[in-house]
Formats: sequence, C-alpha cells, structure tokens
Amino acid sequence: MDRAEAYQLVISMVTNKNLIKHMLATEACMRKLAKHFGENEEKWDLVGLLHDLDYDSTCKNPEKHTLIAADILKEKGISEDDINAIKGHCDQAERETRMAKALYAVDPMTGLIVAAALMHPEKKLAKIDKEFILRRYKEKGFARGANREQIAKCSDIGLSLEDFTQMCLEAMTGIASDLGL
Repeated sequence: MDRAEAYQLVISMVTNKNLIKHMLATEACMRKLAKHFGENEEKWDLVGLLHDLDYDSTCKNPEKHTLIAADILKEKGISEDDINAIKGHCDQAERETRMAKALYAVDPMTGLIVAAALMHPEKKLAKIDKEFILRRYKEKGFARGANREQIAKCSDIGLSLEDFTQMCLEAMTGIASDLGL
C-alpha cells in the first residue's frame, strides 16, 4: 500500500477532521524519527498515518481499537510488524520494535503539542518552541489526555524527552498548514 492509498483509506473510514489531523501529525513525527534512526521512512509514515484507522468504529469499545484495523490492513497486504506496531500503540500487542515503541510515545505527544499551540495567542506551531511545550508537559492539569508516562517512553527508543519534543515539533511545524496550525 502506498501513501496515497493509505490516505484514501483513512478519509473513507475516519469522519472526524481533528482525528485525521492527529493521524497526519503522527505520520509526520514518525517520518522524522525514521529519518533520524535511518529506518524505512515510507513504512514508518504508513504506520503513523494508519494507527487510528478504526477509531470511529471502536471509540465506544476501546478494547477493540486497532483490532478491526488489523484485519483490514492484513487484507491490504500490510506486514505483521506494521500491524503489531499499530496494535501496540494502545496495548493490544507487545511493543518489540523501535517503530512500535516510537508510535507509542508519538501518539500522545502530538496532542500535547497541538494543545500547547492552541493556548498561544496566535495558535500557530511556529510561535511555540520546545521549552514552551516542556513547561506544559510538567503541568499536570494541562492536556490531561496526553499521557505523560507514555510520552516519556521516548527513552525506550534512545531519545531524551527534550530531543523527542524538538523532533516532533519540527515534524508537525513542517505540515502546519495541513493541521490548521
């Protein structure tokens, strides 16, 4: 499956525009990390883009999240490693690969970055920096849905929280117009 096919699948299954933006942000962060680690950027892109493919149909049954997507993606020829990485972002599979561990940390980080940008008067990614995000990270009441323990798992891929935050911010800033930020 190429990126165009993956995107068409996303827009055919996901109705929430903010969720699509989250999936695009996750894709961008995964691409940046793949490049940093010398990994297959196309593979990491697809995993980031497709990771919440079944969210609309499973949001009321979170224990099924990623399992429906896994069946669909298997039929589309997506590899078991890629499917396991997607399943691992919500604890439906072990996170054994660097890609799976990266996706687990990236998923909530995108939400934290978006929330930080939205609290800035100009509501633009270009107007915030790593330090601004890290100050928000330390505020327990800010963006409660962005699981700090999960974000901190960036250490499992050998990145400090500071470096991870910077890389994700750069990746998301690169697609700011797609994110409306």
